Amino acid sequence: MANPPTILHVEDNFENRILVRRLLQSVKYSVLEAENANEALNILKESYPDLILMDINMPDMDGYTLTHHIKSIPKFQNVPVVAITANVMRGDRERVLKAGCDGYIEKPIDVDSFLDQVSMYLDHIHLEG
Repeated sequence: MANPPTILHVEDNFENRILVRRLLQSVKYSVLEAENANEALNILKESYPDLILMDINMPDMDGYTLTHHIKSIPKFQNVPVVAITANVMRGDRERVLKAGCDGYIEKPIDVDSFLDQVSMYLDHIHLEG
């Protein structure tokens, strides 16, 4: 059996990290967590996730900037970054995609559809790979 996908979740809110971790681990995904941009970048020095779930509103560096930085690193250019954000006003989706994110999941997370959404992004990797 292949190793389960590894997902890096970048999120400054503790409760949101717990919720996402529990959902992802319920289907046996391996979860890496960072509560800010510096932690995320340190994790990426040691790990190569299959998918990055990115909070947009963080105190030290926003998810737009962090995504742009990650995508500028050649070995991570093809790792999908999916924004998880409460920014759902007109233009927010376009801004997320322009920053280099490959997709968008709205907060609050819909626990009934979240795993299907994550699976869709992971399946997309395998179809292209």
